[in-house]
Amino acid sequence: MKNGIIGFLLGGILGGVAGFAVAIFVYPYIFLADIKAAEKAPEAGSQKIVATGTFIHADPGDPIHYGKGSVTVYEKTLHLGADFEVGPGPKFHVYLVPVENVTPKTDVAKTMFVDLGRVRAFKGSQNFSIPAGTDMKKYPSVVIWCEQFGVLVSPAKLKFKGA
Repeated sequence: MKNGIIGFLLGGILGGVAGFAVAIFVYPYIFLADIKAAEKAPEAGSQKIVATGTFIHADPGDPIHYGKGSVTVYEKTLHLGADFEVGPGPKFHVYLVPVENVTPKTDVAKTMFVDLGRVRAFKGSQNFSIPAGTDMKKYPSVVIWCEQFGVLVSPAKLKFKGA
């Protein structure tokens, strides 16, 4: 009887842990992977383009954390292009990072990054407001960062206009 109760409790705990793991790791792949955003870039003439860049697959040995596509920085807005795509995962955020060459070994969390917000879709164009007073010259990189696990998903080195 005692062994049966222990087995029941242990099975319940292990089942709960397995269910939680499935919810964290599988949910984004099943329900969110096919959602595509389609936000328009700022109108021509309304804001000047400050910089452009391209997201890269930071660690080709990691098939889960990847990214690709264009990023355009305007005076007040950061725009992920229609070709933007990242592998699905939990709590992906867009950061402005004061490091020029961001690699998987870069400790992004310890930099003075600017969090522009959570990625709303794993594919497609999206806009993020840049906080007033942000000196973009101090942030030569844009990264997609997984806050849940503290992992670099994809960096983009910026090329500033007129520099």
